[in-house]
Amino acid sequence: MKKQILCVEDNAVNMLLISRIIEAEGYDLIKAEDGNVALELLENTVPDLILLDINLPGINGLELARRFKANDKIAHVPLIATTAQVLSGDRERCLEAGCDDYIPKPLDIRKLREMMRAHIKESEQRS
Repeated sequence: MKKQILCVEDNAVNMLLISRIIEAEGYDLIKAEDGNVALELLENTVPDLILLDINLPGINGLELARRFKANDKIAHVPLIATTAQVLSGDRERCLEAGCDDYIPKPLDIRKLREMMRAHIKESEQRS
């Protein structure tokens, strides 16, 4: 069965780029354009990885990360922050909120692919 990756991203151009990367890797993409949609999807789905934009309308990515990690059903799912917030301390704030990794925008495609592969492989070894 194909691995599923949930991408929470409100920017259509970024979503298109991420969808191409995910599909090229052979994974299935689940799209959510904001936090509320992501929370609804996660009621019935447990993805293998979550890519989370931090600058979202409504519930921001840091709050979402905290909610995801507080939910026993999905707390084990690797969570990668994808963000344009690249100032000193931003990476640490993402990790403190529960993100397992952090990649700044504009996205380095090769680095994102390596990160996704590594986290999916780690989670397979744990289960």
